[in-house]
Amino acid sequence: MQVTLICGKLCSGKTTYAHKLRREQHAVLLSCDEITLALTGLDAGEAFDGIAARTQAYLYDKAAEIVSDGIGVILDWGFWTKESRAYAREFFDSRGIPYTFVYLDVPDDVHRERIVKRNAAVRAGQVLAYYVDEGLARKFEEKFEVPEDGEIDERITT
Repeated sequence: MQVTLICGKLCSGKTTYAHKLRREQHAVLLSCDEITLALTGLDAGEAFDGIAARTQAYLYDKAAEIVSDGIGVILDWGFWTKESRAYAREFFDSRGIPYTFVYLDVPDDVHRERIVKRNAAVRAGQVLAYYVDEGLARKFEEKFEVPEDGEIDERITT
């Protein structure tokens, strides 16, 4: 069994792809957004980064535990920075846990369309997800570091 780490920009299709993999592999899907939304709703505000960091630390440990029981795990939280990808590799390498990094590469025009579609679904109450206004989109665009070939195992254009 292994851990599959899904890397990609906000609204690149990570969660959709992660659910597809979960069904195909009969794996456990661990999502940072799912947990933070369940615990804080849409109102985490300034505390969000700290909550997300603690959630991710918990999910790393939980992923290691689940894989040790012979069940595959999919981590869905973006791995936006080179540092976060290096940490994930170090974490799983140090424990002898096999993993695969999958990068969902989305063209800019498709990315913008997906943000509009997601925001419409959020406004209509069809999904519990973060609304992506221009400020949030810019923040995450600036934060995202496109992975180099040596950082990922598979690149999928969505």
